[in-house]
Amino acid sequence: MNRAERWAEQPEASEKRTMASQLEARVREDIINGRLAPGSRLRLKELAEHYDAGVIPLREALSRLAASGFVSAEDQKGFSVGRISADEIRDITDTRLLIECQALADSIRHGDLEWESRLIAAHHRLDRLPIVEGPERLLKPEWENAHVAFHEALIGSCRSPWLLRLSHMLRDQTARYRMLSVHYNDSASRDVPGEHRELLDAALARDVDKACALLAQHYETTTRSVLAHEALKG
Repeated sequence: MNRAERWAEQPEASEKRTMASQLEARVREDIINGRLAPGSRLRLKELAEHYDAGVIPLREALSRLAASGFVSAEDQKGFSVGRISADEIRDITDTRLLIECQALADSIRHGDLEWESRLIAAHHRLDRLPIVEGPERLLKPEWENAHVAFHEALIGSCRSPWLLRLSHMLRDQTARYRMLSVHYNDSASRDVPGEHRELLDAALARDVDKACALLAQHYETTTRSVLAHEALKG
């Protein structure tokens, strides 16, 4: 293949990557919100028709999701939605607290005025968005994005790239479990916006011990509510 032919193929390859990225986001959202049930088979032809997409970019999207744990891939069996379990959410939460509390402490100690401004702005957006939508109480994608942005802003001044990388990975793995907490619990029984405001105030006050304690309580409350759900009971 000569150089001109390679250049001619580049736009098509780029378009396929873009489509795969869009499909990855759509499938991930459907997994998080439970539209695609844990353990269910993901048949390419059916999904391609549902998402009005080609099989090739869909396969790439599912492969990406398999790398992050949302999808399972087995030889000769194809793809399926990753399963959830009480042991997994407990393990993820414990590990997340070890990693993210260290990242938060370092971020608070080294955060400057720009960090404070980003944190306040992220909280402002999060505080003004509804958490769920519709009679099915599905987690709103806008709130989920704002929620991720707020927690990323909290640890944004951490100086360790590895702590930040691990925090991001663990946060991504809790998304489906967070949906269970929101979807199946009485919203009046928990003041999630209040928890975020307390976290903001402690971080801005540079109170490391209080901020880490609040973060641990915030995650533990979510985990306890998830573990009470029938799908995770032995």
